[in-house]
Amino acid sequence: MGAANSGRRHADKLIQVYARDGSETWVLIHVEVQGEPEEGFAQRMYTYQYRLRDRYGVDVVSLAVLADTRESFRPSAFQYERWGCKLSFTFPMAKLIDWEERWADLEASDNVFALVVMAQIKAKRIKDGATRKEVKIALVRLLYERGYGREQIVRLFKIIDWMIQLPRELEPGFVQAVFAIQEEKKMPYVNTIERVEREKALQLGLQQGLEQGLEQGLEQGLEQGVGQGRQLEARRILHRQLSKRFGDLPDWVSEQLEAADVDQLEAWSDEILFAESLETLFRH
Repeated sequence: MGAANSGRRHADKLIQVYARDGSETWVLIHVEVQGEPEEGFAQRMYTYQYRLRDRYGVDVVSLAVLADTRESFRPSAFQYERWGCKLSFTFPMAKLIDWEERWADLEASDNVFALVVMAQIKAKRIKDGATRKEVKIALVRLLYERGYGREQIVRLFKIIDWMIQLPRELEPGFVQAVFAIQEEKKMPYVNTIERVEREKALQLGLQQGLEQGLEQGLEQGLEQGVGQGRQLEARRILHRQLSKRFGDLPDWVSEQLEAADVDQLEAWSDEILFAESLETLFRH
């Protein structure tokens, strides 16, 4: 979907499917995942609906997945009437927090999306770092106990790892717990290269700082090295998050990342889940 003056007009998911009986009837399924309450959400759903139908000329089924925690935010229709002209558009809506009361069903389900729903709910509800770590470990253990194949485990692990982010000081304990689960289950599926790269980036900064310290003073060099390591790590993590959220990144985004300090990089990382677009996140 193209951009419009009225704001964001990019559909999150647009899927073409075929009927099981082999008929040639086509339907486009548009899935819109909404992370936070939005006043004009129902109207935006209608905008997607009519633009998609106009463009492709086939039936369009619009589905809304609401991932926020506001109980009252439950849009499922857009309508207006004037001078005898009336429009009424309704769409199915799923509210993820409704599954909190059915948590046991999620734990027992073998549907791969059950874990994603669980991770999303916990990511929204739990702010305490230590508790987030324990919940994250429990979800990873559940992931290994469901009998999924290697590819599914790796993909779901990456999703959970990205959705439930931990304070830096708790990361080593989480990694150690994952190693223990993998050893226990004899399934070393999760690729830890990315985490090793984090440590390498930090070590690189420390090494550079130590080398400078020989000339300018050990204390100053160490301090600068730690700072460089943090900046390299924060930039790499944010680049990965942006790529997963928005796909290929334009050159101007890379320039923004290169120019930003650690505090700005970490601030963007905190805001990425709620940004509607790159332009919104960077206020470009």
